[in-house]
Amino acid sequence: MLIYLHGFNSSPGSHKAQLLKKDMDARGLGDQYCCPALPVSGRRAVELVEKEIARHPHGSVTLVGSSLGGFYSTYLAERHDLRAVLINPAVYPHEDLRSYLGVQRNLYTGQQYELTEEHLRQWEKLYMPTVRAPRYLLLTETGDEVLDYRLAVMKYAGARQLVIEGGDHSLKSFPEHIPLILDYAGLARV
Repeated sequence: MLIYLHGFNSSPGSHKAQLLKKDMDARGLGDQYCCPALPVSGRRAVELVEKEIARHPHGSVTLVGSSLGGFYSTYLAERHDLRAVLINPAVYPHEDLRSYLGVQRNLYTGQQYELTEEHLRQWEKLYMPTVRAPRYLLLTETGDEVLDYRLAVMKYAGARQLVIEGGDHSLKSFPEHIPLILDYAGLARV
């Protein structure tokens, strides 16, 4: 099972989530794909994904997390002994998203909400200071205009890493990495 976790102010309708779903459907793997709509609350987002993880046999889930979804994937991978693919992951959202405090609007749903200090505190509680690197595949582009890719490279030192020159926060090269993601997740090609 592959569970895709979208980023901050994103949704299951994001470009990467839809590309991955379409590719997996074309390969006959659509029933092994899940992308929950994550709530703004870090605590509630983790609870939602943990319920999905619990529906599958231990060790059968691979997480794919983009940006804030990469942060959640790290917490969940460490807590539940899972593999995770991290796409331009947020390393310190409890610090990096401070400048976004206040009214926000989801880019895909249009839902408006207020990002508060409580959200930052919840993310800080989910922060994993150390990780077991072999469980991760890091995909990052040096042109990320939102997050400093070097923080992820340092945090996941020892993990399998693809650091692509240029690009941006959306990981422009994402489509070409889908076969690698599926292979890493142990999903058969069709």
